[in-house]
Amino acid sequence: MTSRLNPYLTFDGNAREAMEFYRSVFGGQLQISTFGEYGVSEPADADKVMHAMLTTDQGYVLMASDTAPGMSFEPGNTITCSLSGDSADGLEEVWAKLSDGGTVTMPFEKQMWGDRYGACVDRFGTPWMVNVAEPQ
Repeated sequence: MTSRLNPYLTFDGNAREAMEFYRSVFGGQLQISTFGEYGVSEPADADKVMHAMLTTDQGYVLMASDTAPGMSFEPGNTITCSLSGDSADGLEEVWAKLSDGGTVTMPFEKQMWGDRYGACVDRFGTPWMVNVAEPQ
């Protein structure tokens, strides 16, 4: 897998609607996972989008989620830079450099979906997510 950089949008409960709209604009394949699929049992949160990815024939990739349970939605702070790939892409080193001098908001470690993932805000205030796919 080649690593890629793409926007990651956050919504306040309407991520599915937004991503279906973007699919109608750009075309492509839309994949959606809900919080309920990953064990969140609160009825109000179970159908919310934990992760959505739109991949278009033009090569565009747009990712999104609803605000995670327990986190606040802050309009204006709803876009993050997302880096994803595998170990061969050197993303562990990228993570170390991005988080150095910044604020780690989620430690870089194995997650429930099986990949290693971390989130941080770099020293310039830019939010980043780094996901390294683990071999299946």
